[in-house]
Amino acid sequence: MHRLGNGLTVAVEPMAGVETIAVGLYADVGARSEPAGLSGLAHMVEHMVFKGAGPRNARALAEAPEDAGGSLNAWTSRDQTVFHARMLAGDLGLAVELIADLVRAPHLDPDELEQERGVVLAELGEARDTPDDIVFDHLQAAAFAGQPLGLPVLGDEAGIAAIDVPAMRQWIEGQYRPEGLILAAAGKVDEDALLRLAEARFGDLAPGAADPSTPASFVGGTTHDRRRFDQTHIAFAHPGVGHLDPDVHALSLFASAAGGGASSRLFQELREKRGLAYSIYAWTHSYAETGLFGVYCATAKADAALAYKLAGEILRETAETMSEAELARARAQAKAGLLMGLESVAARSDHLARQIQVHGRIVPPAEIVAALDAVSVAQARAAGAAAIGGGIATASVGGKLAKAA
Repeated sequence: MHRLGNGLTVAVEPMAGVETIAVGLYADVGARSEPAGLSGLAHMVEHMVFKGAGPRNARALAEAPEDAGGSLNAWTSRDQTVFHARMLAGDLGLAVELIADLVRAPHLDPDELEQERGVVLAELGEARDTPDDIVFDHLQAAAFAGQPLGLPVLGDEAGIAAIDVPAMRQWIEGQYRPEGLILAAAGKVDEDALLRLAEARFGDLAPGAADPSTPASFVGGTTHDRRRFDQTHIAFAHPGVGHLDPDVHALSLFASAAGGGASSRLFQELREKRGLAYSIYAWTHSYAETGLFGVYCATAKADAALAYKLAGEILRETAETMSEAELARARAQAKAGLLMGLESVAARSDHLARQIQVHGRIVPPAEIVAALDAVSVAQARAAGAAAIGGGIATASVGGKLAKAA
């Protein structure tokens, strides 16, 4: 891990036995930092930079990585924006050049914006027609009602319509500041070469950090989408914990025991024993200052209210009776998920950047494993009980849950 003079972080993890690289520029801002009235701005910027940047138009941006057998892409979340490339090892320079052009020299042509507006609206419509997708946006809106963190990453029609070129340029100049940027690479990477490229492409960025996002707090409530689908999709959540909360691993292991796999209580009771659902699982998600612990279930309309009721009961029972065997299984799943996931160069690059964003340093996998090993059954139970007792947000798409709620 290195820092340029302007504050931009460079992280590299050389990996033996591979012939490829993954490199990404990770910004610690996303949809939760958008100005009022411009919901969807971060995501629109991510789209628009690919319409032309540096010396290349949209077609040339698509051809340049693919001519070399690689790929160039991006994603936006509520608290992160990432521009990344996968290449053969010899094309590190091309990868960094393309990524730098996207964020430092986008064309942002007004005519292209009008066309891309239609593309983003089509993406929004596709998401809304996918019930197991949109139910989580509804849940986020219920959990953090009236707050930027409750808004959807894709935005809404009004916000998308209001976005113009000056707003996009202001976003890029104000949010992609070097103190909040990490250039991370993993694979067959030469550390010195990466540092030279970073200095050449990003070293002249003026120092500075993005404005902090508005702190969020769990509100709770309900939101129901009554459109007709074959099944009712249910998601409910309790207050979770932030990235640095001492209970972050305990709550994650509790969620795994309650609904993390085919052996979990939710799966065994609702699917295997009662046949109420095909898909059911528990999950956690953390932000800087808060988080969510929740359950998702898809079930027949006639079974929705019962499935919802039983899921809540099973969580409460797990908080009282979670066993050592369940904790051991959850811990093994968490370790395997972490270590298996890190066997790809792209995952290694993502891990480097995310650990730096959250902890300010590279946290080695062995340290995370040790933290998981340190969680006791009492701690996992207590973390689950605290979450369950902190309120609830509920969302459904279709079916009778909306009528029963």
